[in-house]
Amino acid sequence: MNHPARNTDLGTSHAAADFIAASGIQKDQQAKAAAAVKLHPGLTSMKLAQVTGLDRYMLARRLPELLKAEQVWRGPAMPCPVSGRSACTWWPVAPGENLALGL
Repeated sequence: MNHPARNTDLGTSHAAADFIAASGIQKDQQAKAAAAVKLHPGLTSMKLAQVTGLDRYMLARRLPELLKAEQVWRGPAMPCPVSGRSACTWWPVAPGENLALGL
């Protein structure tokens, strides 16, 4: 999985990212985010946070990582039932599913 800090982030962000990755927290959060999407497919990250009790900002960091790992896919935007703003929806990927052919 990718390093959870951008090249342009400050050194403190890179230190935090190194800790998150090395400690296993990142993998644990990714597993929780993936499980939440499987239980509640098609929700925005803010609504997903509301129904699961997971931190909205943790989800905002981990869902794109799961997208790159092809464990979830970003669906169409819809008005978020929490914020009222347009937001993408998140969907689980079945094992062996080929998204490039499915879209």
